[in-house]
Amino acid sequence: MNTKSYVAEFIGTFWLVLGGCGSAVISAAYTETAIKGGEAELSLSSGIGVLGVAIAFGLTVVSGAYAFGNISGAHFNPAVSFGLFAARKFPGSQLLPYIIAQVLGGIAAGAFLLLIAHGTESFAINPSDANPLATNGFGAHSPNGYDVFTCFITEVVMTFMFLVTILGVTSRAISKGFAPLGIGLTLTLIHLISIPITNTSVNPARSTGVALFAGGELIAQLWMFWLAPILGGVLAGLFYDRVYAELDEPEEAKL
Repeated sequence: MNTKSYVAEFIGTFWLVLGGCGSAVISAAYTETAIKGGEAELSLSSGIGVLGVAIAFGLTVVSGAYAFGNISGAHFNPAVSFGLFAARKFPGSQLLPYIIAQVLGGIAAGAFLLLIAHGTESFAINPSDANPLATNGFGAHSPNGYDVFTCFITEVVMTFMFLVTILGVTSRAISKGFAPLGIGLTLTLIHLISIPITNTSVNPARSTGVALFAGGELIAQLWMFWLAPILGGVLAGLFYDRVYAELDEPEEAKL
């Protein structure tokens, strides 16, 4: 039993969900009140927007990978674990405990984010909103109303490219010291593309961690954000194993 690895996956996933979803809930858009002469005169909407949220997700992966890569491989994502398994770079015996640790980390982050968000009276979760608590969704819960097929294929392709990048930068042809940067920048790009479509999952633990607290239809839509990312990850692992196997080190991949 590799307890240190499981703890690292728990904390790393907690950090990813807190940093990424937290930036979306707290900082993406907020209202500033301009005060003049002791009275509020104007409310201004400001915040980091889509670009800021995309960068935040990338930075959480970069920092988490540097912090925990040498302990657990810094998966922080069931789709990554499945993809590395399909590429024969991660043992199947570790899949379930890694995924449990990741999901628990995501849920802990969702709970902590909810606690922070309730620190202001203006915050409230409305399950009928498109993406309460930075949840992922399709149809009415897609930020721009994309249909289920578009959202599904987007999640598959985005996760596929994410895993291809992870497998590529952790091969022996690339200096592993730069791997977290390549992975983080790729996740940033993925968010820039797909936030308007699904609010970007590519990570079942990230989706589950916040959906459980949003409830209702958001939980009912979680099936997509497990199935599509894992499918994309497995396809990437199979592709990489057959096309670029000669680049890989014989040992398990470490980010």
